[in-house]
Amino acid sequence: MDPDEQASTVESSVGAELFYERDMILEPFEGMEFESEDAAKIFYDDYARRVGFVMRVMSCRRSERDGKILARRLGCNKEGHCVSIRGKFGPVRKPRPSTREGCKAMIHVKYDKSGKWVITKFVKDHNHPLVVSPREARQTMDEKDKRIQELTAELRNKKRLCATYQEQLNAFMKIVEEHSQQLSKKVQNVVENLKEFESIEQELLHHRI
Repeated sequence: MDPDEQASTVESSVGAELFYERDMILEPFEGMEFESEDAAKIFYDDYARRVGFVMRVMSCRRSERDGKILARRLGCNKEGHCVSIRGKFGPVRKPRPSTREGCKAMIHVKYDKSGKWVITKFVKDHNHPLVVSPREARQTMDEKDKRIQELTAELRNKKRLCATYQEQLNAFMKIVEEHSQQLSKKVQNVVENLKEFESIEQELLHHRI
């Protein structure tokens, strides 16, 4: 039988520092930067699995102007409390066991004017035991690091592509503006010529009379 299957889950104490096969768990900290919101989610999800809890994507704050996400909370799946639904004569249905325990552990990431996503708040401690499976404990961050690097590279490429499109658009608008100015001058010249022609025509008619 695989030794992994024989081993039982390892329960860690709240707030303990954990090491897995010489790989230290990288802990979030205020001021930590990410290239994108997704990169922050990937990091915290990996941290959660290594420490022994399940990440939950929680509330966000959006821009009133364009609806873009400006900040996001990521926390523990035991955050909050289960609210039972009751009718006039008691519970509507048999309540299921709740996984919510009011845990406050979370990170708050915010979009910075530098273009980065920054952790502005980190609550480390959980109010419940943390459980890590042996198989999960032996995983390295190589796979997640690789994914973060891929997302970062993709984001940079998209930014460069957007910058190129912006330059092309600006050049096109400049050409259109120049042509508009030239066309406006030509129209103005035609109008002036017509006025001059009408003036000459009226003068000729006056002499004939």
